[in-house]
Amino acid sequence: MFDDDSAVFVISVAAELAGMHPQTLRQYDRLGLVSPSRAPGRGRRYSARDVAQLREVQRLSQEDGVNLAGIKRILELENHVAALGHRVDELEAELDVVRQQARRIFAAGMAGDIVATPRGQRPSAQRPPSQGSTALVVWRPDRSR
Repeated sequence: MFDDDSAVFVISVAAELAGMHPQTLRQYDRLGLVSPSRAPGRGRRYSARDVAQLREVQRLSQEDGVNLAGIKRILELENHVAALGHRVDELEAELDVVRQQARRIFAAGMAGDIVATPRGQRPSAQRPPSQGSTALVVWRPDRSR
């Protein structure tokens, strides 16, 4: 019904779901450990992702003995790693497009222009255009070999 980022829980419900006191959630918000959305009346609204992060903060604090400054740094680094992962995915998608384009073969057409052809085929025999070609070709050598 709701995704993990939908801010639907008021502070009392989020505190109960996380097993904490509402004042603890307010303190974590002030420290920047978990930053919930705000309702029009400025009330805090927590998402399922916020509740999961509250639980992680509690685990790091109670089970691993990490202080709040350390937890904040860990969360910042995790967010940075996630952002870098998304950027890597974007760059890999761009690289796939470039690789697909690099698989094309170019040949001289009947009119002397350059045409893209499938591998293993010659350019189709067509009549030369009366006005000449307006094709623009950019060649970049493959430096990965």
